[in-house]
Amino acid sequence: MRKLHLPLLAALVLAGCGGTQPSAAISGIPSTTEAVKQAPARIVSISTVATEILFAIGAGDQMVAVDSLSTFPAEAPVTDLSGFEPNIEAILGFQPDLVVLSYDPGDVMAGLEAAGVDSLLQGASMTIADTYVQILALGEITGRTAEAEALVDAMQAEIAELAASVVEPDEPLSYYHELDDTLYTVTSSTFIGEVYSLAGLVNAADPADAEGTSWGYPQLSAEYLLDADPDIIFLADTKCCGQTAATIAERPGWETLTAVSTGRIVELDDDVASRWGPRIVDFLRAIVAAVNSVD
Repeated sequence: MRKLHLPLLAALVLAGCGGTQPSAAISGIPSTTEAVKQAPARIVSISTVATEILFAIGAGDQMVAVDSLSTFPAEAPVTDLSGFEPNIEAILGFQPDLVVLSYDPGDVMAGLEAAGVDSLLQGASMTIADTYVQILALGEITGRTAEAEALVDAMQAEIAELAASVVEPDEPLSYYHELDDTLYTVTSSTFIGEVYSLAGLVNAADPADAEGTSWGYPQLSAEYLLDADPDIIFLADTKCCGQTAATIAERPGWETLTAVSTGRIVELDDDVASRWGPRIVDFLRAIVAAVNSVD
């Protein structure tokens, strides 16, 4: 029985809004040859990111069910399986030979092991490099090693090209990344922050979590943001919270912010901006476009 581990995932990540726990090395991955011989034919994914990766490496035809939030790509076999409260009986109802999870509340993997089902737990990436490790691990266990390696190579090449295309301003630009309308955000210590750093941006929230007590996901006050006055505001809460450039401009006092007065408010797709899978490239592309549009 193989039980593969990566760290836990916060509920905020499951909702498509960010991550909190650091990633670690994967243990117990079989050799490439063994993986191919034992490639699972019935995969259940209780992880939005794993679902995207599995389809990206060509393992979509091996998937029989995904959780309710795994709505990308469109052909994913979405069910009512919960990522917040994974139910062993419901998962086993799909007769999987491999279950990939992003979160285990404490007994799911043990229950799957007792039922004789292989499981892989992949928690939130803290770095882009962690994402590559997860992609390669999924390629190994599904018999799609070559495809996974090709995906990583393509992502690395596109990310490098996008980073090189950034037009460097006279002074570094600052930004605020909004996770929800209660002003939760990210710092540079997160994988989201790393993506922004590739575009040469300075995170306005970094001083708010200088001691790391918020694990890189502090909640700011309106007063803090008004004082920080970021050059660009990125909204990763357009789906979850209905936030737009218009709603931002209506917040008390926010009309004085540089980002608002100059129209530098970028409405992101929540999922693209919070999932650490193949669409990191799309996320960076949106950031670079915003930076290069600044006069």
